[in-house]
Amino acid sequence: MTRRIGLLAAGVAALLSACVPRPPAPAPAPPTPPPAPAPQPEAPAAPPPSVDWRDAAISPGEWRYDNDGRSLAYFGPAGAPSLALRCDGGGVALTRSGSAGGQPLTITTTFGERTLRAETQGSSAVATLSAGDPLLDQMAFSRGRFMVRGGGAAPLYVPAWPELARVVEDCRGGA
Repeated sequence: MTRRIGLLAAGVAALLSACVPRPPAPAPAPPTPPPAPAPQPEAPAAPPPSVDWRDAAISPGEWRYDNDGRSLAYFGPAGAPSLALRCDGGGVALTRSGSAGGQPLTITTTFGERTLRAETQGSSAVATLSAGDPLLDQMAFSRGRFMVRGGGAAPLYVPAWPELARVVEDCRGGA
């Protein structure tokens, strides 16, 4: 019987030990943060998007036409034209105001680009074209606008309005 009592006591002890709470497991350690990424070399700054001359805003002003013996069209704000075309003895004088004369003028149309030799007249650059020069037609029929740059002045974005074509036609017709 002692053996039975010993077994019984051992069984009770085993049951009682199962009821004793176990100490809580230690809290898991916080995860270690990933290593900081190595610094990347800075990429060069992207150049600002260039504005295509065909998308640039038209320069301030309007075309005006006058014929007081010589056909004349001028573009710009009232009283301060930036560009003028005048029939002058079988040729067309193209005058860019506010330019340093002696520097070339470059005309850009949807047909292409051409640089003209210009002379100084006061504070303007003047280039003269024959009345039959195809550049005059290219300016008149350029899709919506053409650009005049050079002479040290800011580019001029000029609408291709009928006043320009009228001077060319007057000059070709002997007006």
